[in-house]
Amino acid sequence: MMKRLPILFLFYFFILSVSAQDLSDSTSVYKKLDYVMENQGLYIKKRENDIARLKQEALTLQNDKRAYLEKSYEIFNSYKKFQSDSALHYIMLCKQLALHAPDSVVVSIDLDMAWIFSTIGRYIEAEDILKQLNPDKLSKTILPKYYDSYSAFYSHYGQSNNRAAYYQASERYRDSLLMVLDPKSALYKSTIAIKTLFQGQRKKAKGLFEAMWMEHQDNSEQRAFIAYFIGLIYKQEKNITYQRYYFALSAIADIEIANRDNASLQDLALTYYELRAFDHAFKFIEKAIDDAMECNVRYRIVEGTSFYPIINAAYQKKINTQNKQLQMMLVIISFLSLILIMGLVIIFRQVQRLRKIREELSATNTNLRQLNDDINDKNTQLAESNHIKEEYIAQFFDLCSNYIDKMEEIRKALLKKASSQQWDAIRDQLKSTQMVEREVQQLYVNFDRIFLNLYPNFVSDFNNLITPDEQILPKKGELLNTELRIFALIRLGISDSVKIASFLRYSLRTVYNYRTKVRNKAIGNREDFEDRVRQIAVIDR
Repeated sequence: MMKRLPILFLFYFFILSVSAQDLSDSTSVYKKLDYVMENQGLYIKKRENDIARLKQEALTLQNDKRAYLEKSYEIFNSYKKFQSDSALHYIMLCKQLALHAPDSVVVSIDLDMAWIFSTIGRYIEAEDILKQLNPDKLSKTILPKYYDSYSAFYSHYGQSNNRAAYYQASERYRDSLLMVLDPKSALYKSTIAIKTLFQGQRKKAKGLFEAMWMEHQDNSEQRAFIAYFIGLIYKQEKNITYQRYYFALSAIADIEIANRDNASLQDLALTYYELRAFDHAFKFIEKAIDDAMECNVRYRIVEGTSFYPIINAAYQKKINTQNKQLQMMLVIISFLSLILIMGLVIIFRQVQRLRKIREELSATNTNLRQLNDDINDKNTQLAESNHIKEEYIAQFFDLCSNYIDKMEEIRKALLKKASSQQWDAIRDQLKSTQMVEREVQQLYVNFDRIFLNLYPNFVSDFNNLITPDEQILPKKGELLNTELRIFALIRLGISDSVKIASFLRYSLRTVYNYRTKVRNKAIGNREDFEDRVRQIAVIDR
């Protein structure tokens, strides 16, 4: 349990940092959303180019039925959430190519075909395929896909007609899916998180989704999915600020991977509608409907078109109100223009007097800018000087360490040559490690001397960070001891225990034990002890 505490602490710290960051970078997130929407054509073009490349590769594999099937299935997956009609074409091609394939491959393709049929609104055909499959006869490897396809079928059907019975059926199949999934799998984690959310356990669901967010830092498709559901949680909590933020993150990821089967844009449109930002709401609902129609996702089209009249009416009303306000402003501006002409006459008389004042202010500002530039130059010089010192020390130590390694290699090489010639006296001499040990000790002396020359108060400042009864002081004749030397390297920015162990000729375990032992002596919070060490003798730049 004690070993898991640091991991739990890091996890809790990460969650707090993510939450704290949400609002701090929200402006950049909304700017990025505007950017990716304006440049959506680039992402679509990239997806089309990738698909074109796959098709070209498929042409070269037509004589190899198995490879041709695998490549056609890869094209299907590329079309799956990009263009449903093309995805249907390629999954039907896969069906033809899989006539002599194993039963598991045929069933998997049938399930994909059912999924596509339910996506484009051909529910009868989707249901016919699913009903033909007997779960009792399916292998354990295909059962998760079977239950997932059935759950998706009823979910799509429910979204098309908004009937609770189909949503309930989808939930039942989701429960069956959870029973056959590996609890460590990503699909299990996402499915249980969705189930937890739909059961009303928002706090627990948020924790599950945030844990998944940490696991999928480089997976845009997963991050789009996770951000969308976190946005739903905040929507249920009536936290419209975070709701908007996470829907925006989800929409960005969907656009970047050219995913046209998405829900984030619709919910983002409704979020802006709640905020009474009807122009943004109209832009997002139009984009959502366009994507759904391009992809031919029937349930998305039904959802989008149900929201469109409401948002459009509010948007048009806003436009009309703005037009009336514009007319009123034109009348006011005309009146103010007359007053302005009169004011210009008065202002002209003040110009001559203000010109002189402006010249004086300009001269003063020039002097101030010059002084500010001088100060900035001095600060830059100080920062560079400090940086050069640190770089010089690090490179110097690395050179010394490499020099010692080379001497050791020469000693071994000469030993081997002498042994082959049976020069016993030379071999005995070369077996001695006194030279290396002497050079190592000299390296440490040089290190201590140069380091303390740069940071003369390091030992006392370091001891101020630990309890009085645990002070670490070098012995008589020493400048630094092993513990102080380890933290001197940390002060120079060398935090990697592997590099420290290599430099000091200790084992990694020894360095780790020293760091832990000293950290336990720290005054105050032990977790930020090494950060405080790095601040010793820091000049504010």
